[in-house]
Amino acid sequence: MSDILFEKRGKAGFVTLNRPKALNALTHGMVTALADQLTRWAGDPEIAHVVITGEGGKAFCAGGDIVGIYESKMAGQMDGLGTFFKDEYLLNAQIKAYPKPYIALIDGIVMGGGVGVSVHGSHRVGTEKTMFAMPETGIGFFPDVGGTYFLPRMPKKTGVYCALSAGRLKQGDALASGVLTHTVKEADLAAIEEALASADDADAALKPFLVDVEPGTLMQQADLIEACFSENSVAAILERLDGSSEDFATKAAETIRQKSPTSVMIAFEQMQRGANSSFNDCMKLEYRIVSQVLKGEDFFEGVRALLVDKDQSPKWSPSELAHVDIDDLASYFREPADGDLPL
Repeated sequence: MSDILFEKRGKAGFVTLNRPKALNALTHGMVTALADQLTRWAGDPEIAHVVITGEGGKAFCAGGDIVGIYESKMAGQMDGLGTFFKDEYLLNAQIKAYPKPYIALIDGIVMGGGVGVSVHGSHRVGTEKTMFAMPETGIGFFPDVGGTYFLPRMPKKTGVYCALSAGRLKQGDALASGVLTHTVKEADLAAIEEALASADDADAALKPFLVDVEPGTLMQQADLIEACFSENSVAAILERLDGSSEDFATKAAETIRQKSPTSVMIAFEQMQRGANSSFNDCMKLEYRIVSQVLKGEDFFEGVRALLVDKDQSPKWSPSELAHVDIDDLASYFREPADGDLPL
């Protein structure tokens, strides 16, 4: 079976991410195949909208196939590692600018690369099993796939909190923060697909299935998050969190200190720059960052510790936030030797 399936069903083009045992993690081949198919459907007058789903019921898509990238590095195959990210970021931009409704039916885990193929579409429809996160700082990476754009635009600095801490959002918070645009019941997904296949109007097809949901823990803490994460440095954020008597703040500070110090500092700078940048400029910035990250060690150490050896004990370099060199940090935001992302 193919890792990604395409089907024209009635008036809709259906995409199925089809690696359920790998939580539908995106391979390079899946990225390029999706980009090609979206181009074809954009010019097909019989296709009113595109619908993307994940097979298996556990995950929509848990990210990119970063273990494969790690294995290439370990085998000494460094040539072309950046090509996966280049093509992935170009796909994210293609989805953002797509001329037809792009509807992600999100059931289960949506993280990293899975966010990139859903959150930039016009409709993000999540079930009660939705679990969103951008966990990249925990693997020595950074919240990419358009995180530079959408995270700082989430209300009350909740996206900055998610970027630094890898905070997880369930259905209610995902809707309240703008990650989701619509909420439905998992039991209705088959009927929703059927309705979208026969409808000219995606909004009209979705309307009978929409359910009301209450915000969760994140939005209940939104004022505290805004007060702490509005500070102008990571050190100041941690100082505010440490000074709070709230359990949420204590846990957030502890979590951030466990992440890669370099990644946390990159993510914070990303959020500052992304807040006032266009989408395409954000994607160019991410390509600059990833080009430098792939030359370092923290990303590969993070993948080893969390996903390969699974000892959960990454050895970050440097090991503390205070030891991150500001001059070194600046190198992540410079144009790479092969040029900027060609948008």
